[in-house]
Amino acid sequence: MVLSIRERLVRLLSQEQSGYVSGQWLSDELSCSRTAVWKHIKQLEEEGYTFDAVPNKGYRLVALPKHMTENTLRWNLSSDWLGQSIEHYPSIDSTQVRAHERARAGADEGLVISADQQLNGRGRMQRPFDSTDAKGVWLSFILRPQLAPTEAAKLTLVTAVALVDTFKQMINLDVKIKWPNDIYLNQKKIAGVLTEMEAEMDQIHYVIVGIGVNLNQRTSDFDPLLQDRVTSLFEETGETLDKQVFIQRLLETFEKWYTVFLTEGFVPIQKEWNRYVFKLNQPVYFLKQNERVKGLVQGLSAEGALVVVIEEHEHVKLYSSDIEWFRGE
Repeated sequence: MVLSIRERLVRLLSQEQSGYVSGQWLSDELSCSRTAVWKHIKQLEEEGYTFDAVPNKGYRLVALPKHMTENTLRWNLSSDWLGQSIEHYPSIDSTQVRAHERARAGADEGLVISADQQLNGRGRMQRPFDSTDAKGVWLSFILRPQLAPTEAAKLTLVTAVALVDTFKQMINLDVKIKWPNDIYLNQKKIAGVLTEMEAEMDQIHYVIVGIGVNLNQRTSDFDPLLQDRVTSLFEETGETLDKQVFIQRLLETFEKWYTVFLTEGFVPIQKEWNRYVFKLNQPVYFLKQNERVKGLVQGLSAEGALVVVIEEHEHVKLYSSDIEWFRGE
């Protein structure tokens, strides 16, 4: 990843948050003149950064812009590789589409595409996904796992575990995972995952993981037709959460669980996932040989399927999404 001088300048000053950094030292580190350092400082101030400059002491970074940028998202991000390269847009057609474009062009694993709003967001099965509100979290990132293509679907489940873990770090509420890709809170959807890949029969070229989180929306921000089925962290806690901190925590947490999956296999993911099963031991309806069947949710199988038990204690593994979670849905 090649950083611009301004990006490097912000990083250098971020590492010395408690003290001042001399202009000469910055000049040496950046291989530019002290006048150039001063000009870059002024340009960063125009972007919303706040600095304290003291003669004979140097510069100190006081505050970041209130709006998100690539620099602010990387500031204090402690992941090893995920998000160390970020593209952030005030508005974009789709983070998922842009991530596919970058991946096809050879972008490295870990590149994150985020946006304040998406104009054409989509979910599974090409369903429209409303992500035009800047109060939510909308991002996609590139993975290049050394996995068989048949294992790629498990990355959706890994992401769901990382999302729940992130929520638990930020709030202490009873978040659940609705198989295979939605996060629910108080019986309402609060986040979703979209995982797509480009692969040959025996090789994954790349995987794109897309994540949408309802963070600070009010009920009135949602489509009236969805208001009884979706919620946000603000609606559930009454608190406005720092979107940048949430994204950083999410990237760090996903990296942790992704590493667990690659090094230890799916068992730790399955175990964690099963702690947060949506509608555990509650009825759902699904299609079996074109017949509508009622079953009780039991959890996640070792293959990543949803396990339900039907009459006479028969256990069925569901791999499709033809499930009715709510009556009349």
